[in-house]
Amino acid sequence: MLKVLTHSWPLLLGVMLLMVGNGIQGTLLGIRGNLEGFTTYQLSYVMAAYFAGFLFGSWAAPGMLRRVGHVRVFAAMGSLISAVLVIYPVFPDWLIWTGLRVLVGFCFSCIYITAESWLNNTASNDTRGQALSAYMIVQMLGIIASQVILNLPDASGFALFIIPSVLVSLAFMPLLLAPTPAPAFDTTRRLPFRDLFQISPLGCAGMLLTGGVFSAMFGMAAVWGAQEGLTVREISIFVGALYVGGLVLQYPVGWASDRMDRRMLIMGLSALAAVTMLLATALVLPFWALIGVALLLGGITNPVYALLIAYTNDFLPRDQMAAASAGLIFLNGFGAIFGPTATGWMMETVGPRGFFLFIGVLYVALAAYALYRMSRRAAPQVTGAFRTVTPTASPLAVGAVLDEAARD
Repeated sequence: MLKVLTHSWPLLLGVMLLMVGNGIQGTLLGIRGNLEGFTTYQLSYVMAAYFAGFLFGSWAAPGMLRRVGHVRVFAAMGSLISAVLVIYPVFPDWLIWTGLRVLVGFCFSCIYITAESWLNNTASNDTRGQALSAYMIVQMLGIIASQVILNLPDASGFALFIIPSVLVSLAFMPLLLAPTPAPAFDTTRRLPFRDLFQISPLGCAGMLLTGGVFSAMFGMAAVWGAQEGLTVREISIFVGALYVGGLVLQYPVGWASDRMDRRMLIMGLSALAAVTMLLATALVLPFWALIGVALLLGGITNPVYALLIAYTNDFLPRDQMAAASAGLIFLNGFGAIFGPTATGWMMETVGPRGFFLFIGVLYVALAAYALYRMSRRAAPQVTGAFRTVTPTASPLAVGAVLDEAARD
């Protein structure tokens, strides 16, 4: 790991700064939108727009990298993000914010793919798996750190919009000054979705559902907190707990998944999340209990995402894993577009606790479908290819991590 950090620290530092900047604006818009008088449904469109832009960016980035190269993509996307982040408070209109969020999601998607391909190129065959695993951890640490910074200035002013703009600008210094040549870009091919569904119906359905869960969690958590009357400090702690739970529970779940039927684990974790969400919907919980809910929810959602990819790979030869992962990630991103809007509708219908109710319904569906699939065919031989992956990672990074896992 020391060798990885020695060679890759500029890229990892840049990615951490990017995640801090992105994490601040993601939570801040939910808080500031509430202060500006936006309705829950209007904010749900603002939050969903990011995931629409992110999905489109994942499709467009490979062509951009091949045409103009990594350095120009970095510079162009970074400039756009820095500009957009300071435009938000100037034009407090939810329609304008929706358009800006599409642009920000597109830009961050392109930047992540660029950084991941660069990181993949700088690592050797012996260190690539460690480097990309470190990259996944750095992403989570950056988001957690962003929630601390969120408490420093007043959310009603301009400072919290300027800080992420500066951090995103600074992120490109270590990336672009790293003493490594810009790599050639190799795109990840996809399996046809019909073939992918025949290989793993649970993997496909599960990724659609977890896309909705993930975007509802991280797109609407701040909106829920503001409507519940939580302070900025409490909202930032709640959002940070979602990521801390995901960081801590990845490894215990991964250890268990390589020793049992992954479908049983997916069903059990989904059922636990569903029960927790329904309890949070029905009961008035003190703040310390809500933190426990966030830790458990984040600790289940991130590992279940990785479990679904690993389970699908159990049916595949190594040379098809990256292509299958690309298709699954696309399905997850497609599902993510509808998570915030559906959550917003639920919150408008039943009140703020519709946030937990919507996530609970999705987990009930996932647990039920996993149970159904267990009755349809025997468990595959476990490949041992579970690795820590996050929904923000591109198919390139996920494919490379799983390729390393398959070699072990």
